[in-house]
Amino acid sequence: MKKAYIFPGQGSQFKGMGKDLYESYANAKELFEKGNSILGFRITDIMFEGTDEDLKQTRVTQPAIFLHSVVLASLLGDNFKPDMTAGHSLGEFSALTTAKAISIEDGLTLVYKRAMAMQKACEATPSTMAAVLGLEDAKVEEICASIKDDIVVAANYNCPGQLVISGTVPGVTRACELLKAAGAKRALILPVGGAFHSPLMEPARVELSRAIESTLFNKPICPVYQNVNASPEMEPENIKLNLIAQLTAPVRWTQTIQRMTADGATQYYEVGPGKVLQGLVKKISPDVEAISAQL
Repeated sequence: MKKAYIFPGQGSQFKGMGKDLYESYANAKELFEKGNSILGFRITDIMFEGTDEDLKQTRVTQPAIFLHSVVLASLLGDNFKPDMTAGHSLGEFSALTTAKAISIEDGLTLVYKRAMAMQKACEATPSTMAAVLGLEDAKVEEICASIKDDIVVAANYNCPGQLVISGTVPGVTRACELLKAAGAKRALILPVGGAFHSPLMEPARVELSRAIESTLFNKPICPVYQNVNASPEMEPENIKLNLIAQLTAPVRWTQTIQRMTADGATQYYEVGPGKVLQGLVKKISPDVEAISAQL
């Protein structure tokens, strides 16, 4: 019976996130203030009092979710005993930090650089993402591949029957039309700033790779299952390479949970804002337990 700790990505933010931790625990307040110092602005003001629109900014969303997740994990103290960890997209940085592969300071610095680089890439090319429900993964991949004059790819394998595609606005729009015609229950354009986990993130990948290469990575305290290959990793150099590849590669979350379950995970604890990942885990592996980490 193994415990898996999983960490959410962009989209799990909410107004007031982390405020209860900041006000209730001195060590949480200290970590949040350290985050403010590293970032050079008071992200806690936006997290606690900002509007939904404020929180949607990529430069805010990513470090805010990372901070919330790692502060919560630190408050678990001796109860935080993972046999394995994983994170969805941005959440992979939280998973690596809590597994002691990188320091909180370096983790937050990388997340902020990642957010800024992704924001820049989004502004360079009009692009978007769409959620596709009710079609086999192979069919979605086939339809995306059939669109030759625009970029559109499978980006997030969230759970069986739920896949997110990513690409140029014309490419994603065309794919949605074809996917609906092929029998998709829904093919819905998402309110996101750009085409995450697609070739359009290549400028961000190049920028982030330099930052990752110059950061010290240690051997984690447990296997970290990475997005690009849904496989457990312990070697720092391999972790770095997978993390760099992640920006332009799909998030293989379905395959990650299937692999973790096959490797013995029976209890999944979501650490961070929201409950999105618990819902996905229950759809992927119905026989396991998936709950929020409790203090």
